[in-house]
Amino acid sequence: MTAPEAAATEPADPAGGPFVHPALLYRGSEQYVDEVGGFARAALEAGEPVLVAVPGPRLEELRQGVGAAASEVVWTDMTELGRNPGRILSALREFADRHPDRAARIVGEPVWPGRSRAEVLEATRHEALINTAFAGRRATILCPYDTGGLPPEVIADARRTHPVVDEDGRRAVSGDYRDPREVCADCDRPLPEPGHVEVAADYRGGELAEVRGRVAAWAGTTALTPDRRADLVLAVNEATANSVAHGGGSGTLRLWRSGRGTVVAEVRDRGRLADPLTGRRRPGLASARGGRGLWMIHQLCDLVEIRAADDGLTLRLHMDES
Repeated sequence: MTAPEAAATEPADPAGGPFVHPALLYRGSEQYVDEVGGFARAALEAGEPVLVAVPGPRLEELRQGVGAAASEVVWTDMTELGRNPGRILSALREFADRHPDRAARIVGEPVWPGRSRAEVLEATRHEALINTAFAGRRATILCPYDTGGLPPEVIADARRTHPVVDEDGRRAVSGDYRDPREVCADCDRPLPEPGHVEVAADYRGGELAEVRGRVAAWAGTTALTPDRRADLVLAVNEATANSVAHGGGSGTLRLWRSGRGTVVAEVRDRGRLADPLTGRRRPGLASARGGRGLWMIHQLCDLVEIRAADDGLTLRLHMDES
């Protein structure tokens, strides 16, 4: 039984709502193309809009698997969209919002072999938050996981973040599924201390121009391109401005190189992140709900690690030098 066929007969989500979020546990290209291609074809035959966001090497084989109707699918390279897992959800919500009268059908593969542990952790947070962001919506988001190429703990997390699991041609409710808040709390693991911090500075209101200057000067010593240096300055400015406005009026900035071709900026303050979905939807021009700064940070950076603790908030912003 293919995933689309199962969706018609199995429960949509634990709350009995219209949203369906299955993990597809697959092994090998043949099963991948058969299951994912079948999902896309079935959606197109039903007149539903389809977005397929998977790693680039998979795109061409899926286009061939979908066949003549491939031009009706929106294709996206997940290694670009999801380089920072924190910006995937915004794109998925925007796609669904463009089709308010129809049930969106989405394939999203945020974890693939070769992802770093930090990236996988943030992708797991993203997968959990999908269930909150899409609760009550008419949509299906199918998330493939390569059981032959991913570690067992990643597959275990897939079972925790997806209410249902497609495996061996059958769909079943996941007995390991957990509330998104529990999964997000588990993702808030202590961040490792860097080996060598190159810049460390406290800041407060009225000192943000000095902070921007310090970041720009340090970025000039890295291998970042001029455009990416500007992106780093803008991202840090948004983070420190949030500290002044919402994080107790002050904070601490640290800058260093990871040794793996990545520059890192860390901002710590006494703020809180009351809503874990903050920054995961593009804010409207007239929006009074906030989140614009964090949304921009997610768009600019290659990885954003967020840690919410009792004593405050930490953002680690990563940018690759290559």
